[in-house]
Amino acid sequence: MKHFILTALCLAGMACPVFSQELYVNTEPASNMATHSLGIRLENQGYFNPTYKNRSTLELMYGASKHLMVHGSLYVSDYYQNQQHFEGGSVYAKYRFLSVDSVQKHFRGAFFAKLSGINNPIVNQEITLEGDNSGLQSGVVFTQLLHKLALSGSVSYLHAWDNGGNNNIPVANAKDAIGYTLSSGYLLLPKAYKSYSQTNLNLYAEFLGKINPGYGQSYLDAAPAVQLIFNSTIRVDFSYRIPIYNSMVRNTKDMYLVRVEYNLFNL
Repeated sequence: MKHFILTALCLAGMACPVFSQELYVNTEPASNMATHSLGIRLENQGYFNPTYKNRSTLELMYGASKHLMVHGSLYVSDYYQNQQHFEGGSVYAKYRFLSVDSVQKHFRGAFFAKLSGINNPIVNQEITLEGDNSGLQSGVVFTQLLHKLALSGSVSYLHAWDNGGNNNIPVANAKDAIGYTLSSGYLLLPKAYKSYSQTNLNLYAEFLGKINPGYGQSYLDAAPAVQLIFNSTIRVDFSYRIPIYNSMVRNTKDMYLVRVEYNLFNL
């Protein structure tokens, strides 16, 4: 009975944002946060080759309705300077247009869009709106939950424009890109839900790719990840991106990610 009540509340969007194994570390699922809930994220990403560089992100997420959620992010890094500096920000919105739900199983689809304004010099071939490029991204994502396993895939179009501070896109650089992802998440613990206070342990295998059409530039990364969720409110993520193949100059190669998130419900 307890398990039935927990599942019913989740399906109704009243008590939890998504099933925990859908809380992917490097991608967003088609599912949304619970309505009128607020998530606060502090994230750090970086790499060690040839020297240590890192970026910190402060992100706020809000569940506006069962169909719509929005994010706002601010970026600080030393990627392009010797000291940490403010790089700009981005806004993200996701609209869930498809929901096919049953007990311990559902299929969902959503449209998403992201807009960023960044002031860094443009030295990489990859278009990324998380602190490197100003631009627009739009796409579609589908997520399937099967008991303890969640599968998700997305495809998106990115268009970059000149960054702030007279940092223009080099003539030889692409202004358009195609992004794609495939993610899987498995709930390892607890073996059975009894209350929201139980600690969750989730394991993820994610694949992240981009293509610059017409430029012969592309990559595909594997991004294994581990996630802990405490008391259904505090989330801790660890991930590392491993190139499967790469023909693109970028910051995201061999990059670690550490994130802490705190969620407030029923605001």
